[in-house]
Amino acid sequence: MHEGSPEGGRYVYAAGKDEAELTYALAGGRMIIDHTFVPPAFREKGIALKLVKRAVKDARERGWKVTPLCSYAAVQFRRHEEWQDLLA
Repeated sequence: MHEGSPEGGRYVYAAGKDEAELTYALAGGRMIIDHTFVPPAFREKGIALKLVKRAVKDARERGWKVTPLCSYAAVQFRRHEEWQDLLA
């Protein structure tokens, strides 16, 4: 699920009472990924990567650059050569 506004938003994976999320701010045509959280019940299932991939897909479709401030997102950008053109 995606929740967004002109200032930013978040991507959410929820099941029951547990929620994983990736949050971002928007500024000057940039998506600034500032936080990723996955609760223990969802860890080791690739959910955080799915959230980052969805953010990357949406940024690309909207013509945004991405600044991955979140350490997890930054590591994923280093691992995915195909995303390098989006870095800001």
